[in-house]
Amino acid sequence: MKDIYILGIETSCDETSASVIKNGRVILSNVISSQIKVHQKFGGVVPEVASRKHIENISQVVDSAVNDAGMTFSEIDAIAVTNGPGLVGALLVGLSYAKALSFSTKKPLIGVHHIEGHICANYLESEEVKPPFVSLVVSGGHTQLVYVHDYGKYEVLGQTRDDAVGEAYDKVARVLGLEYPGGPKIDSLASSGNAGSIMFPRINLKEDSLDFSFSGLKSSVLNYINKSKMLGEEIIKEDIAASFQQAAIDVLVKKSIKACEIKNSNILTLAGGVACNTALRAESSKSCNEKNIKLYVPRHELCTDNAAMIASCGFYKFIRNEFSDMDLNAYPSLKLG
Repeated sequence: MKDIYILGIETSCDETSASVIKNGRVILSNVISSQIKVHQKFGGVVPEVASRKHIENISQVVDSAVNDAGMTFSEIDAIAVTNGPGLVGALLVGLSYAKALSFSTKKPLIGVHHIEGHICANYLESEEVKPPFVSLVVSGGHTQLVYVHDYGKYEVLGQTRDDAVGEAYDKVARVLGLEYPGGPKIDSLASSGNAGSIMFPRINLKEDSLDFSFSGLKSSVLNYINKSKMLGEEIIKEDIAASFQQAAIDVLVKKSIKACEIKNSNILTLAGGVACNTALRAESSKSCNEKNIKLYVPRHELCTDNAAMIASCGFYKFIRNEFSDMDLNAYPSLKLG
């Protein structure tokens, strides 16, 4: 079989990224230009600023990815690009660039769902990861349990009914006075706290539900902090961070294992930015070992937004001849499946 080389482009939020992937599994390059320092002073991502930065960075990032792979554009077989979900302005920058590149090089265009990309990041980490399997997708904007029937065939088993877990992390971090992005700061702070000191609620919903809810947990943390301030009680940030994190992770892991049991799956993968969390990795590993389930987690740079995962997904669409037309649009709330 002829080797297939896919150029991936990702601009859904605040990372401008481009990558070249061989046969959906081998990373030849993965260039990521992060905007974290730009948005830190605002306490979160400002969509207009993110879009402008993507415009400034994208040409150089794409050229670097192709050069780092030791290739030319003529050797690329197709161009895969995120077209949703995400910030619409940011998405349009990457999509417009990909369309222009596709037109000028006469290479096929492939639109990729951002969450599908996160799931496909696991294909870049291990040759052993093959459908069917269960994937827990956890990020600042998404919390979903997905059953991967086959490449490109997904069943959403459960999802958050309100806040994504990453969103809850960021909001709790903000109240604790931690700078953006809050997730890694909570994770670090929690390592020196007592996770059993405060019993924050575990929101499980109905017994058979695989859906999530983190709004109540977030509110419980905020109420605890406000009450402590009113009573003049000492606020131990480390204990709050650890107790909040434990409450969130308990539910994530419990429902992930339950999803594997329901689908009779012996493989669980983690995906998305929150999959970088050290406690989530440790608890997932422990529970999977107890249940004889194989756990796969991408390295950190493949958990956060990157174009390698988009190119990997693009490869499997390429071999199924799932190409996009030039009228491909950006969809900020694009559904998976």
